[in-house]
Amino acid sequence: MADNNKMTIILFSGEMDKALAAFTLATTAASMGIKVSIFFTFWGLSVLRRGGVLAKQANFLQKMFGFLNSGTKEKLPLTKLNFAGAGPEMMKMLMKQKKMASLPELFKLSRELGVKFIACTTSCNVMGLDREALVDEVDEMAGAATYLGEAKESNINLFV
Repeated sequence: MADNNKMTIILFSGEMDKALAAFTLATTAASMGIKVSIFFTFWGLSVLRRGGVLAKQANFLQKMFGFLNSGTKEKLPLTKLNFAGAGPEMMKMLMKQKKMASLPELFKLSRELGVKFIACTTSCNVMGLDREALVDEVDEMAGAATYLGEAKESNINLFV
């Protein structure tokens, strides 16, 4: 039976605006007393990456993916109007002017509010990421079955 006080989010996207949306919803829900877990998969793992780190056993293709997808929560592209990296910087300036929390600030706040971070092991394996390639704040490395177990118990399930 679904718990009216639980929310799950799949963060599939590695773009700043989508990550901001996911973390805004997560921190808002957590501040309302809702238990929140975020399942980071494929490009969403960028939010959890340490800059430039891959698994020690990464093969050539995984290293290429790592090079081409080298974003971290501090440096993600925008979905639209990226302008070769200028778009995110303009967005950050506007957010600061409007006193909106940045992604790193929302990331920190979500941890303070008890949001659970789950990194998808299947996606990590495909992309050449191991535990050392991810930030310390990751609570668990698990597969789709773990997400589905969390989602089955939740009243709110979102895919970003």
